Amino acid sequence: MAFESLSDKLQNVFKNLRGKGKLSEADVKTALKEVKMALLEADVSFKVVKQFIKSVQERAVGAEVMNGLNPGQMVIKIVNEELISLMGSEMTEIALKPGGEITVIMMVGLQGAGKTTTTAKIAAKLKSKGRVPLLTACDVYRPAAIQQLQINGERVGVEVFSMGDKQNPVNIAKAAIEHAKAHNMNVVILDTAGRLHVDEDMMNELVQIKEAVNVDQTILVVDAMTGQDAVNVSERFNDKIGIDGVILTKLDGDSRGGAALSIKATCGKPILYAGMGEKLSDLEPFYPDRMASRILGMGDVMTLIEKAQANVDEAKAKEMEQKLKKATFGFDDYLESMQQMKNMGGISSILSMMPGMGGSKMKEIEGMIDEKALARTEAIILSMTPQERSNPEILNPSRKKRIAAGSGVDINEVNRLVKQFEQSRKMMKQLPGMMGQMGKRGRFKLPF
Repeated sequence: MAFESLSDKLQNVFKNLRGKGKLSEADVKTALKEVKMALLEADVSFKVVKQFIKSVQERAVGAEVMNGLNPGQMVIKIVNEELISLMGSEMTEIALKPGGEITVIMMVGLQGAGKTTTTAKIAAKLKSKGRVPLLTACDVYRPAAIQQLQINGERVGVEVFSMGDKQNPVNIAKAAIEHAKAHNMNVVILDTAGRLHVDEDMMNELVQIKEAVNVDQTILVVDAMTGQDAVNVSERFNDKIGIDGVILTKLDGDSRGGAALSIKATCGKPILYAGMGEKLSDLEPFYPDRMASRILGMGDVMTLIEKAQANVDEAKAKEMEQKLKKATFGFDDYLESMQQMKNMGGISSILSMMPGMGGSKMKEIEGMIDEKALARTEAIILSMTPQERSNPEILNPSRKKRIAAGSGVDINEVNRLVKQFEQSRKMMKQLPGMMGQMGKRGRFKLPF
């Protein structure tokens, strides 16, 4: 995640505060000085940092905090609340007109920020909510832009309106709205041209589109990895054409992430979504409270629950639970659980949302997770027959040899997987009994 370094530094500051029984004003000021440096290094705007530290200090240097039962925790609570306030307090959605009325959304941004891909991601989100969107190719300058939008539109099952690269973007926008009216579509998303930098021609074209058609929402797409530049771009677009919200892309990258903490405070516009990966499904609503929680190393359990609800079949999950209890869990079930983890973004993504897993801890664990080994495991299981997957006991040496050849691995890898699987099943079989015994002794209560 973009805030790994910041997360580590803040957690170290707060570790020192937690160890103190009482806090002096000097303790708070020393801690906040370190917080200030950590935020500046994360590329948060200097003005924003200055105001943030002032707000925290005013609340933290008080008798209620200093003499409280747990003053260190109180300071952390204040920092958390101020971080949430800084990023906009609550999640903001794209404002849509009711029913069959057409909402026109204009997507803007610099070239390379991921605008065209994000445009398709937004269309997919709106489609999943029952809307009928139309993607519109208004970028007539970049040869691959129209084709890219068409490919992505096909992937998410949304129609793309294009008039080629010889027409004026204003005329394309007008024609797209007429097409949407004729075909009962209720959202028109205009993918406008990006430039390598903000220039007058670019801004004039956007102004002309807004003058020619009734644009309801102007959404700016910025690259979180550009740090303070992302904030500057947001301010310039807002000043020149007026924006209604921002989408941050590449927030899963190795950037310092200061843009997420600065944009709302500097241009007054909310962050609507955060791009967390390359896939067309990797677009998360931006919840300031959840992002603050991630930054402070407290995890993001709510997003994890939502991902699980969206990607895990409840009936299958219950069935798998029963199989685990009875130790009838087979390789097909193992494959199913791997697929569900993939749908939720993979093991790394799941672990990153767990409390205490931010920063360098996450890097250590990522180093231990061998994604290639997981892919080989999948290949081995897929090389088994349905009978072998449901009855691993029948896997004799000749069958293992065939599976190894079919999956392109050494037979030792097949043996290792089968052995690990058998040990896991034995452990699962013993687990309810062991937990029951511990429950009787009063040390542990059986969870099922």
